Amino acid sequence: MAEKILVVDDEVSLQETLTYKLEKEGYQVEVAGDGLTALELARSTHPDLVILDVMLPGMDGFEVCRNLRQESNIPVLMLTARDDEIDRVVGLEVGADDYLPKPFDMGELIARIRAMLRRREEYHPDLIRFGDLTLNMRSGEISVGDRSYQLPKQEYRLMEQLMLNHTMYLSTEDLLVKAWGYNTETDINSVWLYISYLRKRLSAMNSKVKIISKRNIGYKLESRS
Repeated sequence: MAEKILVVDDEVSLQETLTYKLEKEGYQVEVAGDGLTALELARSTHPDLVILDVMLPGMDGFEVCRNLRQESNIPVLMLTARDDEIDRVVGLEVGADDYLPKPFDMGELIARIRAMLRRREEYHPDLIRFGDLTLNMRSGEISVGDRSYQLPKQEYRLMEQLMLNHTMYLSTEDLLVKAWGYNTETDINSVWLYISYLRKRLSAMNSKVKIISKRNIGYKLESRS
């Protein structure tokens, strides 16, 4: 079955060009001209990769990417008409996998798509491991040796972010956005509460992994030897 690519751009001429070129390469293509439609299509058609323009009507590409990252590991290649280092950094911070400024060479775009899809095939995101912890991203189950526990939804989302980003401190605000969503009405008190739940959970499972904190910086995982 052909791999499916969702193209999100409000320029009709570029939509048509990309559709023609990608279909010629053997891909199946879906098209969206705004951010809300893109999210609806991503949820209903489950594409293998998203090509996402930054400048979109209504919801911009950064916000679309944030929402996608809350829900899936679909590879995202961001496009922009502005060759701006700040845009590139913001794009990667909200979860984009790669970044290509307009105008771009079609051959380079195809090469990047192929590389991203190869990495996706090689990567098996169902299980995340850190220290003696294993988190099943499909079932939401966390385990240490022969002990396992089905995490409630919000504990799972928080632990997922801590495990995926175990090399760095995540601020309370980062965790709020990543685990609850960009438009959440929840406040940072919920982050503190669920961190305490997870700490108790890890202690009850006799895990060597601890959630450590640094004042005014954030939280990260640490594994004791």
